[in-house]
Amino acid sequence: MTRQSVRAWLFVHKWSSLVCTAFLLMLCLTGLPLIFHDELDALADGQPAAARSNLASSGEGPGLLPLDVMLEKALAARPGEVPLFMAFDNDAPSMTITTGPRPDAPGREMTIQLFDRTTGAPTGVANESGVMAFLLQLHTDMFLGLPGMLFLGLMGFLFAVALVSGVVLYAPFMRKLPFGTLRTARSSRLKWLDYHNLLGIVGLAWMMVVGVTGIINALVTPITRAWQATELAEMTAAYAGRAPLPPARYGSLDRAMAAARRAIPGVKPQFIAFPGGKFSSKHHYAVFFQGSTPLTERLLTTALIDAETGALTDARPMPWYYRALSLSRPLHFGDYGGLPLKLLWGVLNLFTIVVLGSGLYLWLGKGRGSSDDRVREVESGAATLAVRP
Repeated sequence: MTRQSVRAWLFVHKWSSLVCTAFLLMLCLTGLPLIFHDELDALADGQPAAARSNLASSGEGPGLLPLDVMLEKALAARPGEVPLFMAFDNDAPSMTITTGPRPDAPGREMTIQLFDRTTGAPTGVANESGVMAFLLQLHTDMFLGLPGMLFLGLMGFLFAVALVSGVVLYAPFMRKLPFGTLRTARSSRLKWLDYHNLLGIVGLAWMMVVGVTGIINALVTPITRAWQATELAEMTAAYAGRAPLPPARYGSLDRAMAAARRAIPGVKPQFIAFPGGKFSSKHHYAVFFQGSTPLTERLLTTALIDAETGALTDARPMPWYYRALSLSRPLHFGDYGGLPLKLLWGVLNLFTIVVLGSGLYLWLGKGRGSSDDRVREVESGAATLAVRP
């Protein structure tokens, strides 16, 4: 590597790291409790995670109340509101029904009710406030909405650039030292430089995965809008120009679910989006199905059912870019492999905090030298630093 190349890569690594470090530290600190949100929520409730039943809420087996009956109960509890979403738990006879004052109500105006589908009894209202909700909002968009999401996506991109540039510099810098060398007996700067390099290279793959999936998650709004403008518009082209279907003319949910299941057999329903929301048209129930295996349960297939007649309009898998979004979510938080994987995600999160903190220390600390010193260090190899105080 030429001196000019070394200087360029050092410049890229330095400034891509410095610009994003503060925000990455915030994301790591807020992401750590979010990894364990299920366990923390159960602890806060003072009870273990609910025992799972063998009866799935979305099945057609005996003992489950019809979807139309459950919807009536939810609307009776929120008079004057209209249905927005109905979501299922495929491991237990529980479900949620979301209502709002109008079909296009924003999230802050929605009410999420929880029900036991075997009895029809309400089991509570989802709490969208509290510490975990605050941390999630801070982690997602810093309470700035779409601009905040896109900004954090940019920070994720700079993080990826910092990782790539760090790897490019790592090979020549460490070529004269055995892997894993920690020169703790030398200066404080050398010690933290070795910690920074070692933890960075050990956690490289994980940090790159979390960084890239974070970028994809930050694009959820543009991705959803792209799906609406292309796939959804194509699926509902025959309804273009029609007036929105009023809630009073919504037909049977059970009939719509039966039509959707006939079109897409062998999968599990995840949720239903009602007409007027961003996941459906102004005339359809959109039934979203998930795969029935661990590898496909994150991948969605959509069936659009005419909400008035109950007839199938179209059914197709979500496009590749939405599948990428669906797969990025569990990878980002490590919530697809149970507690052992979450613990691994937590440890690697701590690695990342040390890498970020040590990088900031190396930049702010005394004795960091000039840019020419850094170039010579890379060119000559890190072993030459062992003789320096």
